[in-house]
Amino acid sequence: MKSTTRGTLAAAITCAAAAAGAVAASPAAAAGTVPVPVPLGGVERSLHMELPQVTGEIPVPLPGGPEGPRYVEGRLLPERAVPQLPVSGGLPGADVRTPLPHVLGDDFDHLAVDAPASDVRTLAPGLSVDAPLTAPNPRAFGLPRAKLPQAGVLAPALQTVPTADLGLGPGL
Repeated sequence: MKSTTRGTLAAAITCAAAAAGAVAASPAAAAGTVPVPVPLGGVERSLHMELPQVTGEIPVPLPGGPEGPRYVEGRLLPERAVPQLPVSGGLPGADVRTPLPHVLGDDFDHLAVDAPASDVRTLAPGLSVDAPLTAPNPRAFGLPRAKLPQAGVLAPALQTVPTADLGLGPGL
């Protein structure tokens, strides 16, 4: 086998392995929640009765990049000395389906509650301070003047929209 053929074959194998690795890694990296099934099959068999089907979703929190300090004309220190850190994640979700005896008629065999995981965006508190000196003053030979110090706390933020669905229907 020639060296060019071996090089081409090695490059093709490397590309195929990289593509297979990217395909295998993408669902785990792209998933915002991890599904958690609750196995109740053994209990159903031992009690000889139909039990609810329960599954849940646990969100994966992802830290974001904070906004850097902003420099403002006339201030010695940047506007955000301690920046706010954004974190995105979610509220856990649940899906519960339980059998119902025909209480409401023949068309209603189950009761279901579906509360999917919902996104949560947060910002940690931040701090903004300013020094007790002004910028250098050219009229005072470049010396700064004294002023009152300033300090402020940037309030934390929480944003989410939880949803849920309650339903009756045929089948389980």
